[in-house]
Amino acid sequence: MLIRNKLTLRFTLLVLGIQLGFSAFIYYFSAHTRAQRFEFRLANSGTVAGRVLMRTHKLEAGMLGSLRRSDLLTLPREQISIYGPDNTLRYSSADSINQMANRARLRKLVPGRLVSFPREGQRETVGLVFSEPTSPDQYRILVSAEDRAGWAQLRQLGLLLALSNVGALAVTVLAGWLFAGSALRPVARISRQAGRISATNLGRRLSESNGRDELAQLAQVINTMLAGLEQAFEAQKSFLSHASHELRTPLTTLTGTLETALAYDTTLPEARQSITQSLEAARRLTDLTNSLLNLAKVDGALPAFVPVRLDECVNEALILMRSRYPGREWRLAFKEIPTDTEADLFMLAGNADLLTTALLNLLDNAGKYSTGPVRTEITYAASNWLQISITDAGPGLSPEELHQIYEPLYRAAGAMGRPGYGLGLPLTRRIVLRHGGRLEITSAPGQGTTATVLLPAAPL
Repeated sequence: MLIRNKLTLRFTLLVLGIQLGFSAFIYYFSAHTRAQRFEFRLANSGTVAGRVLMRTHKLEAGMLGSLRRSDLLTLPREQISIYGPDNTLRYSSADSINQMANRARLRKLVPGRLVSFPREGQRETVGLVFSEPTSPDQYRILVSAEDRAGWAQLRQLGLLLALSNVGALAVTVLAGWLFAGSALRPVARISRQAGRISATNLGRRLSESNGRDELAQLAQVINTMLAGLEQAFEAQKSFLSHASHELRTPLTTLTGTLETALAYDTTLPEARQSITQSLEAARRLTDLTNSLLNLAKVDGALPAFVPVRLDECVNEALILMRSRYPGREWRLAFKEIPTDTEADLFMLAGNADLLTTALLNLLDNAGKYSTGPVRTEITYAASNWLQISITDAGPGLSPEELHQIYEPLYRAAGAMGRPGYGLGLPLTRRIVLRHGGRLEITSAPGQGTTATVLLPAAPL
């Protein structure tokens, strides 16, 4: 169901519920008022009849004389029965009155109180005890009649309320439809604008209208998402461009060497030289392909994390670096290590192979470009954060280079002519992010570079 239809339906149901509740209250109040008013009229009619009969002494012997029984009736189909102090019938407005039912009602009558009895069809009955101030005798009067005018008015009120609710319902549906359309008009505008955005024009943005309401906030969120998508698409295009270039170079070298060997090599030494060059190009192609696969693998689903000792990952990476760069000095230091705990230090939840790979990339960069010792420090940045800092004495990076170092296949000016493909830092950063940490690179030209890794540690 469309949102406009949902809003219209909910608005209609809400207003209809309010209308029905208000109409029910009016009808109930009117019905209750009618009943009270008619009971008061019945009591008045009975009191008048009792007063007339007592003052003319017609009730003492139960003889009306010249007074006709119908002379005391004022209401539609009214019936009056008056019983004396000894509970004998002294007056009855008609012989057809069910006096057995009236006698059963007599015991419920008490002085000073008007008693109402259940309605029988349209006939309503009340009873009261009546006496004159000058007489000690108490007479019990039962009066019943039909409130034809009251019921007619109540039926008219019910019809009027029903017609009013039907008319109001029609107006409510129309108003709800127009209101929902007006409220959703900005959404339709955003939908139209978003429909015009595609992969070829991600630079377009949605109108943020007044910039204050919820729809403006939605437009801002979508614009932020579009900016991220545009950046991701640009990064992907840059990555594909660099990857194709990097892959093309060893493939071209390999193909050219083999073609040259096939055409011109006639001796074994010449063939061995061509094979050596081809093998070097193939190895470079294999390394680059593996690096690209590792970068894609980190973005996919990872195995469940297990407890890992970070110091062991650092030691394993340092052992490999010492063998790869035997002339380089590698220093390891532990600082600000908690001493007031018996917990196993340097523990965190993660993947040991990936963490070792990340540290290898950072140490390899430091060993590759540093002209002096490489310092590695492990410390607790806080009670639940492990910090690893790797500092080299290399040429450093400019602010412009620092801004681009996380782009896959990007290489700084100082890296030209050195082995590598520009995939180590992007891979390391994604590994650290997947472990809930962060990677920070600080550098300045001529002052070396410091790579800092922060990872959430297990509780101490």
